[in-house]
Amino acid sequence: MGVFVFLPLVLPLTAWPIARLAEQHLHPRTATRLLTAVAAVMALCSTVCLALVMVVGTAQLPGNPLPDGWSDPEVRAAVPYDEVVGKAAIPALCAVVAASARALWRHGRVRRRAHRALAGLPGTSVAVLPDEVPYAYALPGGRRDRVVVSTALLDCLEPGERRALFAHERAHLAAGHHRFLLAVRLAALANPFLRPLRTAVAYTAERWADETAARTVGDRRTVATAIGKAALVSRGTPVATLAGLAAPGPVPRRVAALLGPAPVVRTWPPVFTSVGLAAWAAAAGTAVSAMSSANAAVTMFLILRTATPL
Repeated sequence: MGVFVFLPLVLPLTAWPIARLAEQHLHPRTATRLLTAVAAVMALCSTVCLALVMVVGTAQLPGNPLPDGWSDPEVRAAVPYDEVVGKAAIPALCAVVAASARALWRHGRVRRRAHRALAGLPGTSVAVLPDEVPYAYALPGGRRDRVVVSTALLDCLEPGERRALFAHERAHLAAGHHRFLLAVRLAALANPFLRPLRTAVAYTAERWADETAARTVGDRRTVATAIGKAALVSRGTPVATLAGLAAPGPVPRRVAALLGPAPVVRTWPPVFTSVGLAAWAAAAGTAVSAMSSANAAVTMFLILRTATPL
């Protein structure tokens, strides 16, 4: 395998330019889908390679449950600096698994609690809670997807702004933005180099819902005003993997974007532009990461198969 087993661990660096430029130059829908796909593939590849390196490190430990042949010099020679990186990969992979499991558990727990809190309300698509704390968020799952909003936040908005609020939250549910947010969150936990993509997707998902709400309401300024008011008073969403009108982030940039013209929808940016070159660099990095992890997995499988006595 050689150094190729380490490439997927650092190749997410090739996606940093597109994470920054996609927010500014791509349609939010395109940016969200592109960045999420890149993050998910790179996270999977880096986790696979980390697991392969961990196998080499675990096989060196006395009393391990692995076959004796897996600690042969031929197996260790497949990974450069096997004594150091092999053992270092063990706590690293355990940390990734533990952090991902905790994030999934917390995401599921918050959703279950939210649905239980709405159990006694009518089964409409909008749940208005009599609460003095202003908040609004999209709650997927359960019997049906629902928009949860407090009376305190509704009291802060004009009728047109309320329509913008509900259109925004329904856009989150219709596009399944919670899945994108959860995917990039898990990807960033698997590889810290993917954190810029998580931040970018959190922004572009909100911008996607902003643009959908603007088309529904028919007034971009009204949506911008609703976002500004909600950001001033709202406490946000229960967890980062749920979407809401006043989600933490660069709200002034969202407002400024809505006060300008609607973004142009493109499947892929032009090649000879900064965002086009960044997109191709990220695509190339993702492809190399996938090929490197596949090559490492096949090579390790063949080596372990040879080293394992029949």
